[in-house]
Amino acid sequence: MKYVLLLMGNLADDRCGESEEAPGVEEFIAFDAELEKAGVLAGGFGLTDPEEGTSLTRASREAEPVITAGPYAESREFVGGTIVLEVDSLDEALAWAAKCPGAIGGRVEVRPMLEL
Repeated sequence: MKYVLLLMGNLADDRCGESEEAPGVEEFIAFDAELEKAGVLAGGFGLTDPEEGTSLTRASREAEPVITAGPYAESREFVGGTIVLEVDSLDEALAWAAKCPGAIGGRVEVRPMLEL
């Protein structure tokens, strides 16, 4: 079964970004290599900073879209990237999520992938 690890950060948390406690790119590269060596890495990608994004909302099907530069204003949490795992169980996906550098100073949300 495939599971997606959503690597969540929080703009209000001092540990995210360029602090000594925040995981560095090297840690993510090493983690990806470990996943690949174990044969469970099925994909994934990192994302740019939330400030580089554009948000779109619609109040209804008939409403015109409202486009805003940057992340949703009230949200301090953001998706920093994803990792797709192919593992046998949720327990195995959670074990890998616990090793993920994104859990340090952030949050890793684990979800089964819906394959259409």
